[in-house]
Amino acid sequence: MRISILALDGLFDTGLTVALDAFSAANGLAARELGGTPRFEVSIVGMRKRVRTRHGLIVPVQAVTPDLKPDWVFVPALSTITPELLIESLARTDVIQARTQLLKWHAEGALIGASCIGTFLLAETGLLDERDATTNWSLAPLFRQRYPRVRLNESRMLVPSDTGVTAGAAMGHLDLALWLIRKASPELASLVSRYLLADIRTSQAPYIIPNHLAQADPLIQRFEQWARTHLKAGFSLQEAAGALATSARSLQRRCQDVLGKSPLAYFQDLRVERAQSLLHGSGLDLEAIAAEVGYADGATLRTLLRQRLGRGVRDLRADLR
Repeated sequence: MRISILALDGLFDTGLTVALDAFSAANGLAARELGGTPRFEVSIVGMRKRVRTRHGLIVPVQAVTPDLKPDWVFVPALSTITPELLIESLARTDVIQARTQLLKWHAEGALIGASCIGTFLLAETGLLDERDATTNWSLAPLFRQRYPRVRLNESRMLVPSDTGVTAGAAMGHLDLALWLIRKASPELASLVSRYLLADIRTSQAPYIIPNHLAQADPLIQRFEQWARTHLKAGFSLQEAAGALATSARSLQRRCQDVLGKSPLAYFQDLRVERAQSLLHGSGLDLEAIAAEVGYADGATLRTLLRQRLGRGVRDLRADLR
C-alpha cells in the first residue's frame, strides 16, 4: 500500500509522528513476526519545499510529482485550536493548493484518510458532501456551519465512506493509522496495537465536553445554563424555551444547527456528564445518582450510560483505580 502523508506548515507534530511510527512498526513487525515484506511504502509530501511543524521542527518533504500515485493520502491536522485561526489557515495559499491536489489524487483513484482538523481540509474539497463523516469534536459546531451538506457525527471516532475515512480529534491520528493497517492485514494491526499499547477506539463520546460545544452559540449557552439547573427536575421543551424567551421551534432548530441534535438529546448529554462526575467523585450508589440527574431508577441510567459512552457503570468506576 502506497501512502502519501500530506504535510503542511504548522501541522500537529503528534499527528505526523504517530502515523509514521505506526506504519514503521507495521513494516518492522511484518518482516520480523509474520515473515513477510513491508506492507507500506510511505512518503511525506508538501506543497512547499520547506515545511515546519507547529513546534518549529523541519519536516523532510518531497515535492508532488506526476509519477506520485498513492493508494491512500493521509491528511494530518493543522495545529489550530480556535475557529478563528482555523478559518485563517484554510485560506492560506498552500492549503488551497493542497485542496486542489487532493481532488487530483482522488480523481486518479486515491482514497483519502483525514483526522482531526485534517477533516476540514478534506471537507473544503467537497468530497465529503452528502457523506457521513466525523471530525475534531471540539470544532463540530464550526464544521456543521461551514459544511452543511456533510452528514456529521462527531461522537464517532472513525467513519469510512467511498472517499476514504475520517477520524476524530488529536490522537484519532493513531486510530486512523491502525485502521489503515487493519485494511492491509488484521493480524498485523493486532500486533501493532499490542506493541504500541493502543487499539482502535469506536467513539469520541466519552471525551466530549458539552459546555465547550455550547459556547459556540449564545442561545445554546443559555440553554445549557438552564438545563444544568433542571437536571433533577426533568426536561420540558416549552419550559426551556419560555425561560430563554424564544420559541420551542427556534430552540429545536438552533440545537440541530449547532449541536446536530435535539434539545432533549443535549439535556441527556448533560445528565450523562453529571452522572459520570458523581460516579467518580461521590460515594453515592447508582440509585442515588440516578435520582440526582432526574431518573426514577438506576437501571434507566445504566442503560443510558452504556448507550452514550459504550461502557458500563463498573468500567466507569474502575477509572478511579
